[in-house]
Amino acid sequence: MKAVLQRVQASQVVVDRSIVGQIGPGVLVLLGVGPSDTPAIAHRMAEKITKLRIFSDLQGKMNLSLLDTLGEILVVSQFTLYANCQKGNRPSFTDAAPPELARSLYEEFCRSMERHGLRVAQGVFQADMQVSLINDGPVTILLDSKELGLDRSIS
Repeated sequence: MKAVLQRVQASQVVVDRSIVGQIGPGVLVLLGVGPSDTPAIAHRMAEKITKLRIFSDLQGKMNLSLLDTLGEILVVSQFTLYANCQKGNRPSFTDAAPPELARSLYEEFCRSMERHGLRVAQGVFQADMQVSLINDGPVTILLDSKELGLDRSIS
C-alpha cells in the first residue's frame, strides 16, 4: 500500500460537478493499493497515518498527530501511485491491485481511520475526480507499507 499525505487547511473532491467529499484542517490521503496488500496492512497504514506527528505544537515543532488535533481526513483512491515508468514513456499500471481488491482495501482503510474517532471524507472509487486543496506548510509525506515494514506478519 502506498500513500501520499498532504497536510491541508482544506480539501475537496468533485465528481460530475458535485462535491462528494470535503474537509477542513487535516490530511488529504492519496491511497494506492497493491496486489499483495491485505486488510491487516490497511489497518497498520491507517494507524501509522493517524499517529504521524506532522502538525505543529505551540512551539512550532511538528509534534502533534491527527489524533492530537482531531484533524479531518479526505481519502482518495489513487492507483497511479503504482505507475511503472521504467520502459518507454507510457506508464504501466500492472503493479496496482485489481479493482475488486483495491476497492475492498480502500474501504477497509477508510473504516479503520473512522475507528480512530476521526472524521473521514472520501472520493468515489474509480471515478474521474477533481481534487483541490490548500496545502498547509507545505507538508507532503510519501508512505510505502513495504518500506515501513507494515507488510510483515505479526509474530
